[in-house]
Amino acid sequence: MLEDVHNLRDFINRSRYLVVLTGAGCSTESGIPDYRGPSGAWKHRKPMHLGEFLRSDANRRRYWARSYYGWPRFASARPNAAHDALAKLENEGRLATLITQNVDGLHSTAGSRSVIDLHGRLDRVVCLACAKTISRDELQRRFAELNSEWDGHGIVAPDGDAEIAQESIDRFAVASCECEGILKPDIVFFGENVPRDRVADSMRAVEQSDALLVVGSSLAVWSGYRFARAAAERGVPIGIVNVGWTRADELASLKIERSCGDLLGSLVS
Repeated sequence: MLEDVHNLRDFINRSRYLVVLTGAGCSTESGIPDYRGPSGAWKHRKPMHLGEFLRSDANRRRYWARSYYGWPRFASARPNAAHDALAKLENEGRLATLITQNVDGLHSTAGSRSVIDLHGRLDRVVCLACAKTISRDELQRRFAELNSEWDGHGIVAPDGDAEIAQESIDRFAVASCECEGILKPDIVFFGENVPRDRVADSMRAVEQSDALLVVGSSLAVWSGYRFARAAAERGVPIGIVNVGWTRADELASLKIERSCGDLLGSLVS
């Protein structure tokens, strides 16, 4: 561990404009399950795609029933040592921009300010008709009123999702916007493009960087991997802290297979 801490400290200290890219592995120690195992393979059922969500009332009922059950645990998650360490690095002027693929908002809760929520935030909900946004907590209260006798049970999965029996899903009532429009979590679904302004802001940060540190991400999807590719094409050194394979392993000058919280917590302490 001491050698890994030393190597990571050297990597960070050589940088004057460090950009950090985080993924699900950064939040697992906060009790939020991740999608993939060390080999990059799916550990859970694939998340719902945007096309599925838009296609039918039944699909949206399935999504919101599972989300309603999983939300309390997701919303109660607190920042762990990795989030706290990255916030401290920013406060000390050693981290310029933090790009996160996570939708849990835990970096902001920990005190990070220069955060780009690449895939959005699960604590917000948007109407696809009128574009009004409400908090996820408010929607949870509306669901509770509509489903006061609902008795669904399940197993919590990543990002506030849960595995629930179909008969329970069929009994779940879904709320609509006041304009009767479809409500969607304000996140980027699988099969949906990341908003251009977030990609542009993130790419601008990477182009200004002199080092990129990947924390807790396999970079299996293009939305995150593109930034590692951009850094590599500019000759910017890439460091990776992740347990298991990542898509950018061959691009990295430093790869440390350690728990994000343990390593980063030791680094700042």
